[in-house]
Amino acid sequence: MLTEDEAPNEGDTMSYAIKVTTDLTCDEAEARVRQALADEGFGIITEIDMAATLKAKIDKDMAPYKILGACRPVLAAAAVDAEPDIGLLLPCNVVVYERDGRTVVAALDPRAMLGMAQAEGVDDVADDAGGRLRRALATIGG
Repeated sequence: MLTEDEAPNEGDTMSYAIKVTTDLTCDEAEARVRQALADEGFGIITEIDMAATLKAKIDKDMAPYKILGACRPVLAAAAVDAEPDIGLLLPCNVVVYERDGRTVVAALDPRAMLGMAQAEGVDDVADDAGGRLRRALATIGG
């Protein structure tokens, strides 16, 4: 169960992550975040299973850790229109991993990421994406 202080970083301007911690398993949390992101208009366009990849590449065992690349096409298009090089900062990455017996779901705060771009319109895209990501993570529960 989320505690009040684990709400998705409301008011936390120093962090680059929007994060929640839950008692759900990684698989359960991943399923919920996928649905919550879809409900906010995001699709998952990339997926990296870090635990499986590191096991295969360097024989490293680790707890479950997955990176999901989420994209809301209308926001991505607006960002690229405003600043063509912004694609270097896309998609919105969301991680699901196990830490100390609990599951963490975190998203890169678009404001922190897109704040590097100084193009008109990028702030609006970052604010829209950030609001959607915060709402999605707030639904994870546990």
